[in-house]
Amino acid sequence: MLYLVAKALLSGLIIAVVSEVARRSPGLGALIVSLPLVSILAMVWLWRDTGDPERVAGHAQATFWLVLPTLPMFLALPWMLRQGMGFWPALGLACLLTVALYLLTLWLLPRLGIHV
Repeated sequence: MLYLVAKALLSGLIIAVVSEVARRSPGLGALIVSLPLVSILAMVWLWRDTGDPERVAGHAQATFWLVLPTLPMFLALPWMLRQGMGFWPALGLACLLTVALYLLTLWLLPRLGIHV
């Protein structure tokens, strides 16, 4: 239980630090958040919990493929905001776009012989 709390606190601390940095410098905040810190932490926790190299390798490979459908959100959201759309509707539409792209990706990958 203590291990779970430690993982949650460390992960939450990273999010808190990034949000504070982004408040002062959006570019620096974006740089930090673009680092695969969550993925690295997840792989460290997975390795510590299982010691299974194949499981970590599978996780890393699946993460690569599942990051791709999230990328258009980072173009769609600023575009909608700059067109005058409110933050919440723009965020909602960007999230819907991401869900649709996830579903498309999860449908497409097995047809390309890629299993996540």
